[in-house]
Amino acid sequence: MLTKIFGKKSDHPMAEIKSAQALLEDLPKNDVHKLLMELTEWIESVSENNDFNLDHHFAVLRLLDEAAQTHIRKLSREYFTPNEPGKFQENRMWLVLGNLSRHTAQGYYKVFERYCNEKTGNTIKAQLPLLLVRTVNAIAVQLKFISVRYGHVDKAIWENLARVFSHAELHECMDTPANLYPSIAGNTSVKFEIGRLLGWYGCGVNTLKPLYMHLTERLVAQYCTDIDVHSQQGEHDLFSFDLNRPSAPKRVKVETGTNPSTRYVNMTGMKSKLEALIQTLGKKVVPGELTIGVGYSPELMLEASQYLLNYITSPPVRRSVRRSVKIDMNVVQGFANTLERTNTGLNFNQQKPDQWQIEDISANGFRTVLPAQASEGIRIGSLLGVQPAGVQNWGVAVVRRMMRDDMDQLHVGAEMLTNQVTPVALVQGGEGGSAFEDGQTALWLYDKPGELDGAARLLMKTDTFASDCSLLSELNGEDYLLIPSKVLDRCLDCDLVQFRLIKQEGSSGHL
Repeated sequence: MLTKIFGKKSDHPMAEIKSAQALLEDLPKNDVHKLLMELTEWIESVSENNDFNLDHHFAVLRLLDEAAQTHIRKLSREYFTPNEPGKFQENRMWLVLGNLSRHTAQGYYKVFERYCNEKTGNTIKAQLPLLLVRTVNAIAVQLKFISVRYGHVDKAIWENLARVFSHAELHECMDTPANLYPSIAGNTSVKFEIGRLLGWYGCGVNTLKPLYMHLTERLVAQYCTDIDVHSQQGEHDLFSFDLNRPSAPKRVKVETGTNPSTRYVNMTGMKSKLEALIQTLGKKVVPGELTIGVGYSPELMLEASQYLLNYITSPPVRRSVRRSVKIDMNVVQGFANTLERTNTGLNFNQQKPDQWQIEDISANGFRTVLPAQASEGIRIGSLLGVQPAGVQNWGVAVVRRMMRDDMDQLHVGAEMLTNQVTPVALVQGGEGGSAFEDGQTALWLYDKPGELDGAARLLMKTDTFASDCSLLSELNGEDYLLIPSKVLDRCLDCDLVQFRLIKQEGSSGHL
C-alpha cells in the first residue's frame, strides 16, 4: 500500500503525512529563529528525497511552507522595522529568512520539474495552478532577501521563472484563480504573481533602502491585480521580460518590433489606486484595507507610495552621458568624517581616507567597483566625502545605487551633490529649533554660479533642521540670514536642506 501511495518505500521521517504533522508539533514554538531553521532543514531534506511519490512530495512541502508563514511574518516585521536592528541581529535574521526563502523556492521548483518530467496522477494535475503560484511567490520572496543585501541574482532564478511562465501559458492557466495560502483571503493567479514580481523588481530595487524595498513590495502585492502582463507591446508598457533569454526585467523605451518570446508589463492600472492612497496618507491616516503590517507610519507609507507612483508615471532617465574613465579618488564615509576632512582646524582624524578608482563618470555622478572587504558599511543614502586626485577641494556625494556581481564585488553608483563644500558655524536667528544647538557646524554646498543670490543648500546633522527657526552664518567674510525653506533629501546621518538667503547689511564676517 505504501508503495502505491508513496512510490518506493521510504524510511524518511516525513514519508507519511501523520508523521510529518507530528514532527511539526514538536517544533520549538517559543524560539522563532530555531523553528524556522528547523523548517528550512526539513524543506531541504524533503526536496532532496527522490523516494516520495510526487503527490506526497508536494503535500509535505506545502505543509512545511504553511507552518512557516506565521513565523516568517513575525520575523519579517522585526527585520523590516523603521528602527533598524543592530548589525548582529540584522545579520542573524537575514540568514534565517534568506536561507528559508532560497530553499522554499528551490523546493517548489523541484516539484514543478518533477511534474513536467513525470507522468502524474490527476491529484497534482488538478493542483497545477496552486503549484505555479506558490513557485512564483517563493521566487519573489527569494529575490527580496537577495535584494536587501544588494546581492547578485543568479541567472538560474530568471530561467526558472521563465519556464514556469511558459508552462502556465502553454497550459492556459495564467488566469486560473488559486488561494496562495489558507491564511490569506481571496485568490491570486500566475499572471498576478508574475506581474507583482516583475513590476516590483523592475522599479529600481537596487536604488532603495531595505525598508523601502519591503514597503514597495507590499504595495505592489496589494495592487498586483491591476498589473497587466501580455505579449503585444503597448504604448504604456513599463517593463519587458524575454522568455527565451530570461534576465531581470528591462525598461521599455521605444517600440522595437514584436518579439514572439517577449512579454510586457503594464502598471498604469495601479496609478489611480496609488493616487487615492497618497491622498489618504497625506491626512496622516493609514487605510485599514492595506495589508502591509503594523508599525509603519503614514509618513513612511507616503514616501514608498510616492516613489512607486513617480516611477510608474515618469520613470527616471539618465540625465547625462556616462563616460568611461579611470580616476583615483580619496573617499570618507559619513557626515562627521566629511566634516573633519573639510575643516582643517578640527581634523583630529589621523586615519587615511579610502582610495577608490572610479570606473566611469557623468555630469551628475560616478560609478566604482569595490571588492567585498572594502564595501563594509556602505549603504543606499550613505554620504561620501570625495576628493579626486590632484584636486584640493573636497566635494560630497550620496550613494544612490548598489549591486553585487557574481564575484561579490560591489558596484556603487553615487550622485554628486557638489564639487566643493566648506564648513560653516550656525547660530539661531530667532525662536524655535528645539533640536538645534548654537555653534553647530554644517557643510555649505557650493554649486552653480549665482547660487548665493537667493538660495543655499546645507548638510546638517539629522533632525536639527526646523522650519520655524532662522539661522545666522558667515561665508567668505559675509554674514547671512538663512530662512528655512525645505528638506531636499535625507541621508543616513545628515539632512540636505535648503534656505533662502538674506545678506546682512554692514556685515563684518563675525556674527
